[in-house]
Amino acid sequence: MDPQTQRPFPLAMATEDQHVRVVSLRAGHSMDRRLTEMGINVGVDLCVVQRQGGSLVVARQGTRIAIGAGISMKVMVVAF
Repeated sequence: MDPQTQRPFPLAMATEDQHVRVVSLRAGHSMDRRLTEMGINVGVDLCVVQRQGGSLVVARQGTRIAIGAGISMKVMVVAF
């Protein structure tokens, strides 16, 4: 399915081993900047490596990044 025709959903709703593409950040200016500095920005492909409650560990080009439940609800993604 084409990622551009899918409806975005929060990263927190992704399942383990699911590949997603970031389509928007809605965490506020400071947190959006911090996410971007960590390599999570619009257009980036991520793989959900681990879920624990709402918290996630995602992989981006071999780098693992832990994201808390609150922030993962504000990162909007589409599956691909």
